Amino acid sequence: MIICCAFLRYLEKNVRCLSQDGMTMSNKSMTNDDLSSFSDWYAQYHGYVSLCVCLGGIVTNTFNVTVLTRQHMRTPVNLILTGLAVSDIITMLSYLPFSIHFYCVYPSNMSSPEKNSKLWMTFFVFHINLTLVTHTISIWLCVVLAIVRYHHIRSPTRVISVRIKRITQAKYMVIGTYIISILVMIPNYLTNELKQQVWSEDPRANKTIYVLENLRLGSNDTNPLVLTNVWMYAILAKIVPCFLISVFGSLLLHQMRSKINQRKDFLKVSVSNNNKLLEHSRTTMMLVTVIVLFLITELPQGILIILSACKAGFFLSVYMPLGDVMDIGALVNNAINFVLYCSMSAKFRQTFINLYCSYARNCKHDHEENGYVLREDKADSFSNNNDLENEL
Repeated sequence: MIICCAFLRYLEKNVRCLSQDGMTMSNKSMTNDDLSSFSDWYAQYHGYVSLCVCLGGIVTNTFNVTVLTRQHMRTPVNLILTGLAVSDIITMLSYLPFSIHFYCVYPSNMSSPEKNSKLWMTFFVFHINLTLVTHTISIWLCVVLAIVRYHHIRSPTRVISVRIKRITQAKYMVIGTYIISILVMIPNYLTNELKQQVWSEDPRANKTIYVLENLRLGSNDTNPLVLTNVWMYAILAKIVPCFLISVFGSLLLHQMRSKINQRKDFLKVSVSNNNKLLEHSRTTMMLVTVIVLFLITELPQGILIILSACKAGFFLSVYMPLGDVMDIGALVNNAINFVLYCSMSAKFRQTFINLYCSYARNCKHDHEENGYVLREDKADSFSNNNDLENEL
């Protein structure tokens, strides 16, 4: 949000200056120049910003994994969230050396034999392929999460055998998402190729650099395999998941409101149950936030990818200048899950305190030994391990 606001202020400033100077140009040229200028300006800071976000995100997602994998925290939703945290960790671990080398050590947009060595450009290709897979995994795990949450809210159960069956199904869904995403992205691995060039800065030095093969998106001579892969990635990894998460997210919110409305009169009998209703309201608001952040991060990328494949020059003039902004948006989205979980779940917060705060661990060692369990009201038929409040 801060970056977007700064970008808007930057555009407004440039438009005002151009008007005062009496300069005239087409809106298209102004947009391209502004995007390019903003891209150059932000690129100076992107490496350091992404470095901080990745380091913080790796730490917080490690917290997520350690908390969600505790014995008393094992639920279908928490298994999916664990798989999501692992995918986010892999993404940020790969982004660390990428941002250090290509932004911090060599911040210039110009190529050089040191920056574009065969070793580093091979890693660059590996990084591209890896992040394509991990982003696809994360997106589809979000879809699975919305479906599983909706199913659990709609059909809660206290039967142990059913719970165990759902946990096993969740494991298979997480593993299947990882395997299918890796296999589906195989064609994309084949399109990212390196080619060797003579260093143009000093041809007489006989030094070579390595660069990515030009995809020529939006032109008439685009490789059919490249075009197919771009469309497949935009549809399968962006548009379709965004549509599904919107549908099942809306169904989930509707189902939650129905459940809460059914409970309102009953929950007035005690203060503790009123607090439970308040907790459900917070969970609903946080779920809306998760869905909105997901759509803001992923849907624009899908639209820009499709436009890059359809419109000549769009990839170089619009998509590439916005690449760093989309990257940092995705990284921030990966890193803030810990904050969201702490806000959504008292059980998550208490388990985190028991694990990482020695004072709380010494005071509540019996809870650590037996597993922390939220107090349940037996009269409340909806307060079970499949409620949103207890899923985390």
